[in-house]
Amino acid sequence: MSKEIILNENIKFGGNNPFVLIAGPCVIESEELVMQVAEQVKEITTKLGIPYVFKASFDKANRSSIFSNRGPGLEKGLEILAKVKERYGLPVTSDIHESYQAEAAGEVLDIIQIPAFLCRQTDLLVAAAKTGKIVNVKKGQFLAPWDMNNVVTKLRETGNEKIMLTERGSTFGYNNLVVDMRSLVTMGQMDVPVVFDATHSVQIPGGNGTTTGGKREFVPYLSQAAAAVGVDAIFMEVHPNPDEAMSDGPNMVKLHELEEVLKPIQAIDQIVKNKR
Repeated sequence: MSKEIILNENIKFGGNNPFVLIAGPCVIESEELVMQVAEQVKEITTKLGIPYVFKASFDKANRSSIFSNRGPGLEKGLEILAKVKERYGLPVTSDIHESYQAEAAGEVLDIIQIPAFLCRQTDLLVAAAKTGKIVNVKKGQFLAPWDMNNVVTKLRETGNEKIMLTERGSTFGYNNLVVDMRSLVTMGQMDVPVVFDATHSVQIPGGNGTTTGGKREFVPYLSQAAAAVGVDAIFMEVHPNPDEAMSDGPNMVKLHELEEVLKPIQAIDQIVKNKR
């Protein structure tokens, strides 16, 4: 059982609390899309009684191609995320890619996310931790789960103990990822809540040449397996029409299918945590 982190009175990560859903479109494509997804996912999670944090990226700095859409940028993106908080009363998270972004992001975000490719960048980690916000670090596809001990130490040396780690698959040959469910247990032993990134774990990185491919049909199965391990949160990117999405469409969950995807995950989560 991992350490409990309290975001607010309704959302608590770790301990023996129910899993938290972190979800939204991969990138902020427009304010209209963000509001649509936030509203509909809130309706679904309220109906099911699942704690919910909204996620969308203001900048996708690690796109496969220089010609790919990256999002509205820091200032406009944070403005839209602030509107989500105000309109729907949802906590929000997004990722930062450079140290200078941390301070502005910390004024809006409830959780600062560190991308997998940047999980060892000391200055970025320290800047995020110094905001005092929860810092969620995605494990690099190139790292063993126990390697994240060093990442946790870097964050804790700032005095910030509000740390979460995310499993998002490990590189397996070329253009492929696999998920070792033992990683969730190993990282949880570092006394931090652990998140399973269900949609990025089914990516086929660079598999479409200038874009990333994916196998969204495997998201429910991997999510259920993570719930069976007792994971503290599930991360999913969702979109009304993933095939038209500006980023990560092949691995995103279709918004109208989300409720049925979540029901068995919730059932497994309840069984596992009631037996602890």
